[in-house]
Order: sequence, then C-alpha cells, then structure tokens
Amino acid sequence: MAGNPRAAKGKKGPSKGTGGLGRKALEGKGPTPKAEDRPYHKAYRAKELAERSAAKRPGSSSGQGAQRGGQRRGRASEEMVTGRNSVVEALRAGVPAKALYIAVRIEVDDRVKEVLKLASERGIPLMETHKPELDRMTDEAVHQGLALQIPPYNYADAIDLAQETMDKYKKGYIKHAPLIVALDGITDPRNLGAIIRSVSAFAGHAVVVPERRSVGLTASAWKTSAGAAVRVPVARAGNLNRALESFKGMGYFVLGLDGDGDVSLPELAVAKEPVCIVVGSEGKGLSRLVRENCDQIVSIPIDSAMESLNASMAVGISLYEVSRQRVAPKPGSTTA
Repeated sequence: MAGNPRAAKGKKGPSKGTGGLGRKALEGKGPTPKAEDRPYHKAYRAKELAERSAAKRPGSSSGQGAQRGGQRRGRASEEMVTGRNSVVEALRAGVPAKALYIAVRIEVDDRVKEVLKLASERGIPLMETHKPELDRMTDEAVHQGLALQIPPYNYADAIDLAQETMDKYKKGYIKHAPLIVALDGITDPRNLGAIIRSVSAFAGHAVVVPERRSVGLTASAWKTSAGAAVRVPVARAGNLNRALESFKGMGYFVLGLDGDGDVSLPELAVAKEPVCIVVGSEGKGLSRLVRENCDQIVSIPIDSAMESLNASMAVGISLYEVSRQRVAPKPGSTTA
C-alpha cells in the first residue's frame, strides 16, 4: 500500500492499465448519422454525384433544378425536353430549339429518324454526346438518348404591348379593337397553350401572365398551342393589378370571368370596344384584388349540374362571343 499513494488517499481514477477506456465506452457514440452522411451508404454516393453535377453545370451555383414530366428547368427559363416521344412531339409542334443532343451509338428507330429529319430541316445544331454527359445535363432524367434544349422565351412587357396595340388600333393599322387575355393564378402550361391557341383563332392580340405564381411559356405550353405561340405574343406583368389599372387608363374595358357575374356573356355590351379578359384558376377563380380591378364580372351560362369550366374552355367560349359580336352586321344593314 505504501507504493500506491493514490489508493492510500482514497482518490477515484481509472484502474491500472485501462486508460479510462471503460468510462468512455459508457458515454455512447451519439445519434445515428443520416443515410446521406454515411460514406458506405448508397445515399451518400448519390448526394456526392448530385453535388458534382451541380458544380459543373453552367450558370448554376446551387444546382437546384426542377425535374417534371421529362423536362429540366435550369438557367432562367431554359429547359431540356427529354425522351424520344417528348422530343419528336416538340419538334412536330415547332417548339423553338437551341440544340439537339443525341447519345453516341444510339439505337435508331423510327422516332429517332424523324427527330433527325425535323432537326435537320429546321437547322437545329446536332450535338453527339456520351451517355454520362447526357445523364448529367438532364439531371438523371430518362432521356433514351435524346434531349432537346429549349431557349428562354423573350417576354414582352405587358403595359408596353397593350399601349402599342392600342396605338395601332387608333391609327387604323388593325381592324378590330384590341383584345387581350390576362391570366390570374393559372399554373398549368397546357392551359396556357390552349388559351394562346384560342386567342389566335379568334383574332386576339396578346396574352398577359404575371411574373410570379404563374405559368410561363414552357415546351409543354408551346406544344399545346399547336404553333399559335409563334403568332400571339405573351407578355409578362410584374404586378397584374397595376397592369390592369394601366390598361383601363389606356381605354381598355377589363372583364373578369366568374360564375357569379354581374352580366351574362350573351348580354355583354362592350364586346366591340378594346377589351382585356381576365381568367382565374379553375379552383380559386379570380383573386380578390383582381376582381376589384375589373369593370365587369362576366359569367358564362352553364347547366347547374356543372360547377365550373376549365380556364382555357371559359376563355375560348368568351373569345368566340366577342368575335361573333364584332363581325355581326349592324342592325338594319343588309347582306348579300
């Protein structure tokens, strides 16, 4: 005992030769790391691959991208249409394209042959690319060896376009009064494409979309418009309510479409005047502020069993009625 002064004094401490390991073992190893933080887990490798892909992607610092319906959204509103069916449909519809990427040693079928033919006829640059690079460019989408790069749409300014259209009308450069359709809360690109198609069919002059919380002219919208997006300009408004106020100051009548309207569509009295028709989403309808900015709320007579119409269908019916009234002969006139 004389050779062990610590034991003689009764002080606590680790046993001889343990180095305190027994006490450390009781402390535990802490919470289990997430799967993506464990080097041996496949989620860790997937995370590393995604980070490397994002770091290499031009014009992207965070690597964020939306992958929906075979399309990737990257710089600005640029996107990639991927997959053989999607690419051939986009080219058939005349969707503007920046480049066509095709995998090296791709297995050629009828769709690939048609894609190459359409791209050649339109003078779209063809880029042969190895599969790993295509995987990276499309954020691991199912591309089947084909990817079509769509450039950002060049939106006009809503107020400038409305004023320009009004000036042309006053100078006699366009036959009928200006007719514009504005979208409030529409987020489905197919709705936008169908509305553009109706505006073109019934001699409308423009479509206006808000800058935020609204659909843009994507490849899907281009396809649904069946080429009408080439003829009908799409303009953006930084603030839709302010744009509507400006339209009214220029002489436009702003008409909101809603089931609970002030006037029924067949009784519309201002169809031959400059008009801006505003349509809301099928679920929520017009927002409160937009509704307050409308000169009239117009309803479409429908069967009571049907609660509402699809936005693009409601716009098509309204444009037809406006067009019908504009070309109708004046009372008392005769036709051959």
